[in-house]
Amino acid sequence: MTANQAPVPAKDSLDGRTIVITGSSSGLGRAAAIELGRRGATVAVVGRNPERTAEAAHLAGGTAFVADFDHLDQVRGLADALLSRYERIDVLANNAGGLMTSRQVTADGFERTFQSNHLAPFLLTNLLLERITAGGGRVLSTASSSNTIARLDFNDLNFERLPWRGGWQAYGTTKLETILFIKELARRTAGTGLDAYSFHPGYVASNFGAEIAIMKFAQAISVGRLGLSPERGAEPLIVLAQAADVGAPSGTYFSRLHPNGRTQRIANDPAAARTLWEKSAELVGL
Repeated sequence: MTANQAPVPAKDSLDGRTIVITGSSSGLGRAAAIELGRRGATVAVVGRNPERTAEAAHLAGGTAFVADFDHLDQVRGLADALLSRYERIDVLANNAGGLMTSRQVTADGFERTFQSNHLAPFLLTNLLLERITAGGGRVLSTASSSNTIARLDFNDLNFERLPWRGGWQAYGTTKLETILFIKELARRTAGTGLDAYSFHPGYVASNFGAEIAIMKFAQAISVGRLGLSPERGAEPLIVLAQAADVGAPSGTYFSRLHPNGRTQRIANDPAAARTLWEKSAELVGL
């Protein structure tokens, strides 16, 4: 397989495989949960809205888990619940996150975008890592082409001094952090049987950024036709969750189904990935 070819899904059944998907009460996460459940996977549907999460879990034939990533104690509680429920976790898909129009600080003292998009999935992954690795599992994280507008400053991860710019730069920075996190996870778990990938799903027409003026305008002038459907947006997550061999080494960032998507140069800097991991571990108390 060449570097620009899309991976082909494995024909193997998903029966008996457990897949955890965060942010799966709506949007592409919901679509992926339903489709993977239809294909035979046992799906843990994680969301913060109890009603929507329960509905998505019902449609996926899975189990609902409610957790708000604005609270790291709920992330720890979620990890405990998942470990109690499942003897094996084959895939963890870190899909939860969002874009904040104004700078906000969580109860844990972190800028909200940084916590929900990076620190929370970093913590959850580490808390579940032994269980995932035991079965030679896989970690997936939803990144974005917005990583190219990131401004990563290890002395200002909370965006206290960096310009906010409607939240887009903070969002892009957390998506760069997602790519770096997956690359460092791949390095640290090399030889264990675990693999890890990040991916850009494309722009998905969902509730993402629904309160942002420019997004409202774009949707209005496109008569609601802007972006991919959640089902189309879910395709990379579904393929990467199911394919036995994705045709790219662990740590690869995909743009849709194509490996080695466009990133900032720092995304390929091992020292930056290592520094981010160490700082993140310190911040969440690992």
